[in-house]
Amino acid sequence: MLVKQMTAKEVAKKVINKEELYILDVRNQSDFNDWKIEGVNFGFWNIPYFDLLDGVEEIIDKIPTNKDVLVVCAKEGSSIMVAEMLSDAGIAVSYLKGGMKSWSEHLEPVKVGDLKDGGEIYQFLRLGKGCLSYMVASNGEAAIIDSTRMTDVYLDFAESIGAKITHVFDTHLHADHISGGRTITEKTNATYWLPPKDAADVTFAYKPLEGGNVVTVGNTTITIEALYSPGHTIGSTSFVVDEKYLLSGDILFIDSIGRPDLAGLAEDWVGDLRETLYNRYRDLSEELIVLPAHFMIIEELNEDGSVAENLGKLFSENHGLNIADEAEFRKMVTENLPAQPNSYQEIRETNMGKIAPDKEKQREMEIGPNRCAVR
Repeated sequence: MLVKQMTAKEVAKKVINKEELYILDVRNQSDFNDWKIEGVNFGFWNIPYFDLLDGVEEIIDKIPTNKDVLVVCAKEGSSIMVAEMLSDAGIAVSYLKGGMKSWSEHLEPVKVGDLKDGGEIYQFLRLGKGCLSYMVASNGEAAIIDSTRMTDVYLDFAESIGAKITHVFDTHLHADHISGGRTITEKTNATYWLPPKDAADVTFAYKPLEGGNVVTVGNTTITIEALYSPGHTIGSTSFVVDEKYLLSGDILFIDSIGRPDLAGLAEDWVGDLRETLYNRYRDLSEELIVLPAHFMIIEELNEDGSVAENLGKLFSENHGLNIADEAEFRKMVTENLPAQPNSYQEIRETNMGKIAPDKEKQREMEIGPNRCAVR
């Protein structure tokens, strides 16, 4: 029997709108425990596909009939088979088109707000990976910040709002996902900006992003000001956009702070991290709205789906910003580091231009949850 499919975009809308969804995940238990679709009002049941090869009779009574049910697997094949068996048994279910692979790659654009002189700023949520990227648009021009490798999403969105991409930025050399910066630059002839201290080993041309840089987007007064903010990497650079938004990269998140160990230098860089968070950021206006490059938990999403918070509120509520004793801060950071991101060294080398894995290999390298924060 033909069963219904649900797209990653439809699931994303349910996440953002906080709708109910019951997920029957038929991947192996270890894969489910490591990484799954998350939603505030989602229910879950993980039962491996191999346990259902003889039929679904034993699970039928346990599946809710008063809410949408979605069967999920890695690439969709197993979920289709389970969904068909459930449908034949009279249970209304859907399967996730493209499986967790498609969920990992979906980007959902959310408008964060308007800028002076008619511009806008958009956030692109990669809900399956916890990545956040941005587009600043004004007067027919656009800048992209911390793009993912799904570059067509940005190109198509810019075209839909009548904007030409003229600048591309990476706040740092990413280690958890592959940047789309070079690809966008090649397709649009935009200027690609990178922090030079992170770019010592890159194999391609870029423009150095340093403290004091001011980049204008469009013919308006919208500016992107670079703020050197090491700690996650030695070159990490934040942006203040339109004197209103602080794009903090992987230095500061809503519910946590950045990890300083992805180059194996945690003990060296934890001091830089503290200097950025406790001194450089303290010199900024507390009215700035923090827009990070990642989020950790689904509860960080606001009512409109955006991930954003007032800097002053983070100073009062984010635990990582409220450890007075430096020794205690160092201990907290270095002893609460999660597992390294999957293939993080290969991802770094890809972002340097040293290796060029094919599309399927890039997918494999990125699969899994966001691990850029101190727990």
